[in-house]
Amino acid sequence: MRMASEEAARLLKQFYLLQQERVETYKLFDQGHEAYLSGAPSYNFPMYRQLVHEVTQAFKKISDEIISIDHRLEVEHGKIEVADFIKKIQEDEKTKLELTAKLQLAKQNMLDNPDEESHQVEVEELKQRLRNTVERINEHLDELKYEAEDLLQL
Repeated sequence: MRMASEEAARLLKQFYLLQQERVETYKLFDQGHEAYLSGAPSYNFPMYRQLVHEVTQAFKKISDEIISIDHRLEVEHGKIEVADFIKKIQEDEKTKLELTAKLQLAKQNMLDNPDEESHQVEVEELKQRLRNTVERINEHLDELKYEAEDLLQL
């Protein structure tokens, strides 16, 4: 039994490492987008497209690994509640990525059309939706920490 708990704890720690990797990938994505926008109006689209490709691959790898961890925690270790929080985090991370992409496009539209107030409004609305999503992710992470407290003490 102790071995199974140690394995579940190892999986959970791996999840947290992957979540941290996802945070770092977002930072790179945001920095790359800012660099892309700084080239306005002569955007370096090939560079940005390559960044999007690399970030997409990184997020897919992270997501696939987390789905595997989630499955193993649920099926092999019976940690259904822990797995449920990981699923919620995954769902909100998917929303966060979609909102991030929409926000990047909206920022470029705002930059390209500074006189159109609708783009500014859209940027602000997307920023708020993104903040709400990040807040939900953090709440799920807190709930996961409490749910998995016994595993994290191994």
